[in-house]
Amino acid sequence: MKVYTGKGYISLFALIAIWMVSAVTSLPGLAISPILEDLSRIFPSASQLEIQMLTSLPSLLIIPFVLLAGWLSERSGESLKLLAVGLLIFFASGLACIFAKDIRLLIVASCVMGVGAGIVVPYSTGLVVRYFTGDSRVQQLGISSAVNNLSLVLATAVVGWIATRDWHLAFAVYLLPAVALIMLLALRNTKSSPEPKESDQLRQTKIHWMRLVGLSVLYFVITFTTLVITFYLSFLLEKYRFPQEFSSVMISLFFLAIMLPGLMLNAIIRRVRSMTIFISLCLMVVGLLLVGTIPDIPLMTIGVILTGVGYGVLQPIIYDKTAIIAPPEMATKALSVVMTVNYVAVVLCPLVVDFVAKIMGQNRSTFPFVASAVLVAMVAFLSLLMRKSFVLGLDESYYSGKK
Repeated sequence: MKVYTGKGYISLFALIAIWMVSAVTSLPGLAISPILEDLSRIFPSASQLEIQMLTSLPSLLIIPFVLLAGWLSERSGESLKLLAVGLLIFFASGLACIFAKDIRLLIVASCVMGVGAGIVVPYSTGLVVRYFTGDSRVQQLGISSAVNNLSLVLATAVVGWIATRDWHLAFAVYLLPAVALIMLLALRNTKSSPEPKESDQLRQTKIHWMRLVGLSVLYFVITFTTLVITFYLSFLLEKYRFPQEFSSVMISLFFLAIMLPGLMLNAIIRRVRSMTIFISLCLMVVGLLLVGTIPDIPLMTIGVILTGVGYGVLQPIIYDKTAIIAPPEMATKALSVVMTVNYVAVVLCPLVVDFVAKIMGQNRSTFPFVASAVLVAMVAFLSLLMRKSFVLGLDESYYSGKK
């Protein structure tokens, strides 16, 4: 079976290989989450600093290696080799985590995993840009985002279940890159067709850095503000004296809500047209306010879903816009800059929110959600005023079928 790419065809097996790489990028740190509260018991001699290093250092190491992989991607013929190296490092470090009996060894293995994941991340989206163009690329970027978030939900459920039996088994999820590595063989023999003459990418001779900065800022804002759901929802439920079990259910619904728009992204864009970015931001504003201001589980759940849907529409659009502002050989490099922003937001969100809340004398329950809603509302207002701009708007090519 062949899949149309907008500039040719690739096999279904090759497409599944691309999806598998997307699924892998959601895994770093996943095995630590279900045993986070038990680390002091699992490693009684571990210091608080070592536990903090285990949770933060891998994310920090991902950042420079995402950029490095992006810069190295310009070398013709090296992309798949670098991706294979990243997957191999990811797999080997995951295997080491399973057998680690000391927290220091676990920290080292997790840091090495951060290196491998950092190499893989830009290629997860870069492969879509490499093989697809136009509407087909928008569609596949949406599906790639959906696969990423679906794998996160499923893997979280599986890891949480097996971690109750043996904490070592939680790290088995890190062996999934081996499957992606094997399937990479399909891509090795799959050549990318040249971009059609009307392609936006061919109009570029270099990366449009001003637009890249604008897209990075937009991506940072929407990622930073949605992260408050994963970081602070449990505190909010605790304040309202709701059972903590609702937290994991709502976060799972959040990631599922991010996933769903990716499966029908082109249809959404053609229906909402030039207002797509504005409406998506408004959904996030309403969602964050419902979560942060109304102590009612059904309404909070609706808020979580609305926030996820808004983010789920915006993320692949930002990735596609990033591809457009660079020539084909530099697209992965441009994407590496934007995707680095995601991990910067992950590191900074709890630090910045806690710092600002402390200065303003606010608590960690409602403040993160209300402050995030205000910030997104400001961006939404700007997007309404600047809906004809490249970063905050969506031109006719996206919904006319002429992209």
